[in-house]
Amino acid sequence: MIDDSPINSISGIISPDVHSYQFSSTQPLKLGIMASGNGSNFEVIAQAIADRKINAQIQVLIYNNPGAKAAARAEKWGVEAVLLNHRDYKNREKFDNQIVQTLQQYDVAFVVMAGWMRLVTHVLIDAFPHRMINIHPSLLPSFKGVQAVEQALAAKVKITGCTVHLVSLEVDSGEILIQAAVPVLPDDTSETLHARIQVQEHLILPMAISLLSQR
Repeated sequence: MIDDSPINSISGIISPDVHSYQFSSTQPLKLGIMASGNGSNFEVIAQAIADRKINAQIQVLIYNNPGAKAAARAEKWGVEAVLLNHRDYKNREKFDNQIVQTLQQYDVAFVVMAGWMRLVTHVLIDAFPHRMINIHPSLLPSFKGVQAVEQALAAKVKITGCTVHLVSLEVDSGEILIQAAVPVLPDDTSETLHARIQVQEHLILPMAISLLSQR
């Protein structure tokens, strides 16, 4: 369960306060999840649904790397996983067109990019306007793009965190839905800092899905 305070046990500060909202919606949200790697955020969403924290169902997982562990997580939860290897397509537009066709085939209404490590084009964004979210390991607009955690360490900032935002054509620039701040400790490495940020990602991603349902 989440604490009664927006300040939780690992010193993350979440805004907006998760307790200002209900983890529910009138109709179940039909989600399509996109992941490229481990799939821990996929599992967080599946668990939040099982715990009735959000009223949603995962229609399909799309993953782009054949060895992605996200596929095994989907199988564990009884969710169909579809491999769409970006290397098999001539350009990003053709790849995104296939993603759109697959999402529509599974009757997806909202798309969650949960560790999706590919740039998306207008083809995908236009098919789900204001219905696609992405999670990024920084307090946007700081440290956009790849290696956000390493960027934060290099900049010697004292606070970083994670952001869930609407997807737009400009990388990591869509409207911010929710953020969680995480202190940078003097002895942090990219591994230790990323691990603490990921804990916060797992807290705010279900909340962002709930916020999305209220728009």
